[in-house]
Amino acid sequence: MTTGATPRTLLDRIWDAHVVARLLGSDLLYVDLHLLDDLHSPQAFAALRATGRTVRRPAAAIAIPDHAVPTTDRGSDIGDAAARRLVETLAADAQAAGVPHIPLGDPRQGIVHVVGPELGLSLPGLTIASGDSHASTHGALGALAFGVGASEVEQVLATQTLLLPKPKAMAVEISGALPPGTSAKDLALSVVAALGPAGAAGHAVEFRGDAVRALGMAGRMTLCSLAIEAGARTALIAPDDVTFSYLRGRERAPTGAAFDHAVAAWRELRSDPGAAFDRVVALDVTGLAPLVTWGTTPDTAVPVTGTVPDPGKALDAVGQARHRRMLDYMGLLPGQRMTELAVDVVFIGSCANGRIEDLREAAAVARGRRVARGVRALVVPGSGLVKRQAEEEGLDRVLLEAGFEWHEPGCSMCIGMNEDRVAPGQRCASTSNRNFEGRQGPGARTHLASPATVAAAAIAGRFVDVRDLARLPCAADPPMGRWEQGQGASP
Repeated sequence: MTTGATPRTLLDRIWDAHVVARLLGSDLLYVDLHLLDDLHSPQAFAALRATGRTVRRPAAAIAIPDHAVPTTDRGSDIGDAAARRLVETLAADAQAAGVPHIPLGDPRQGIVHVVGPELGLSLPGLTIASGDSHASTHGALGALAFGVGASEVEQVLATQTLLLPKPKAMAVEISGALPPGTSAKDLALSVVAALGPAGAAGHAVEFRGDAVRALGMAGRMTLCSLAIEAGARTALIAPDDVTFSYLRGRERAPTGAAFDHAVAAWRELRSDPGAAFDRVVALDVTGLAPLVTWGTTPDTAVPVTGTVPDPGKALDAVGQARHRRMLDYMGLLPGQRMTELAVDVVFIGSCANGRIEDLREAAAVARGRRVARGVRALVVPGSGLVKRQAEEEGLDRVLLEAGFEWHEPGCSMCIGMNEDRVAPGQRCASTSNRNFEGRQGPGARTHLASPATVAAAAIAGRFVDVRDLARLPCAADPPMGRWEQGQGASP
């Protein structure tokens, strides 16, 4: 930092470096990378054609089908006509515009927020736009990434710029070390619960502190992905040696001397000492327990050993009404123990938890055990590269032997606009990032948790405390179908 200069945040550094013009209270930002998917891009391409415009920089975009893709039967046509139309339209639009495209048959295909980092497309200091709201995931690498609407996708395609008001800067300082049995998903859910569904509205959140620095890249991506559920505009983590080690050797990352030169520049991407944040929140994870959501927003997380809260204790009438609506939809009662909740479906995957580290976490719980009778359990890798690595490590065999389904990559049951859905009234333990009403299918009841907690629920048939793995039934034990069936006891 230059002597006498005003200390700057990480947000300031990246934002200011990309401002093309300042217009009417907003800034016109240059966009380095544009991620296109099958759900959010068709309208934008259609609007371009209607006005006779072309894509400004095709090479600065990449198109990857993920939301509507089937995760089984990839060798045949997509059975669902609407899904097939979305996937085929993205391919045709990309080809016509000269935009690079990763089709279903490509081993690199997967969820855009998994593929971008693992190919080295997402790099520190870049600005990234995506039609998918969880673009904040890329902030884990020190990139400034925004989820945008269809009209803004069109704007980026046509101009390679994005008109945005600069968000306020929020620092979330997380101290302590994650206790055994907890992971980045528990940390992320605890942050969202602490901030509330709109606690970070209008802000770019920078995650800082010992607990954040101790996370690997997969954990950092989970944390940044969930920041949107607290209302944040985007999220950031300053790049460090963990980041640089992750990026070295990636397909699209710089190589050789160019990589060393890039690292030298990336080390400057940090907030200066004394930089002013509009808001600072301090959290300590020392006493964190495995968490599970009970409601229909991600902020409704409680310890798995806890109970469903009483709506009478909500702060105001609006909060009480919101709380009661969630209880009615989820089929729950105040005071009900989370460990009393039997699950029908288990889903491990999504851009929040579909990486190799997440699959390892789930397989560690599943090894030597069996999925409870009557529970459907899906594991959907976040990309073809994740799937291949998991198979090389034998994780697929562990999960298949335990009774899990092993799928092709895609968004799958996270959004339920493909063939992977939860039936009305069914209760699902899910590693995804949203539990909104109908998100996994009309009438689906979704509980968010970590890969370990979700895998344990599959084995037990209900939510259990994964910290007590010894009490999870093993494959050699008599099949119970539910955790200590008939006992109603927490492990």
